[in-house]
Amino acid sequence: MTDRAPRDPLATHSLKPGEMQQLIAAQQRDTVFFAWRDSDGTFRIRSFDDEDERSWTIGRRLGMDVVIDDPQVSGLHARLQRDAGEWTVMDAGLSRNGTYVNEQRVVVRRLADGDRIRVGQTLVAFSGKPPDIPPTALDEARPRIERLTPPQRRVLIALCRPLLDDSRVRQPATNYEIAAELHVSVGNVKMHLRTLFERFGLSDVRQNEKRVRLAADAVASGTVALRDISADR
Repeated sequence: MTDRAPRDPLATHSLKPGEMQQLIAAQQRDTVFFAWRDSDGTFRIRSFDDEDERSWTIGRRLGMDVVIDDPQVSGLHARLQRDAGEWTVMDAGLSRNGTYVNEQRVVVRRLADGDRIRVGQTLVAFSGKPPDIPPTALDEARPRIERLTPPQRRVLIALCRPLLDDSRVRQPATNYEIAAELHVSVGNVKMHLRTLFERFGLSDVRQNEKRVRLAADAVASGTVALRDISADR
């Protein structure tokens, strides 16, 4: 496989006249759109109106909502979601090579107008204005999730490790995997996870979603970073 430098689809002077017309048409519709170039340089735009669906897929497989012709993109690589006008991209262990926003690896990330999403060696430009609302006030009484005990932090890092380690393609680690890595009992792991679910406000989330949400929130908030999985071993 031959690597290629990611090409910004909206780079200055990179658009041909026909491509510029496609871009102007998308901008005039005043809708959210994603723009990218296939591996052969073909310019693509996918616009989203106020459709009924709230979740879309990105991947190399035909049938994805955003099909990326790039051999380093997984068949199902990531998901796009719209809630109340806000867009997020999510890759909770879906892809083999990871998903990046502005060259920062992400599990879940809210998108801002002008963000560049990288999947494989393809840059996807996001264009969309957020709802016009005042910024959310910070709840000073809310517990700071970074104030974790050393054992809680070790369990959290072990849980997130498969999502941040490029050599492993899995969902968050299981209780047994965490216990084996940390040389503790499964009961000990469950105890710390219950506390972490509470600290992250996930106690009421459905049981089969808690682990993915916890890992995603820990990475998205910066509580667990890529440097942690190498420094902690």
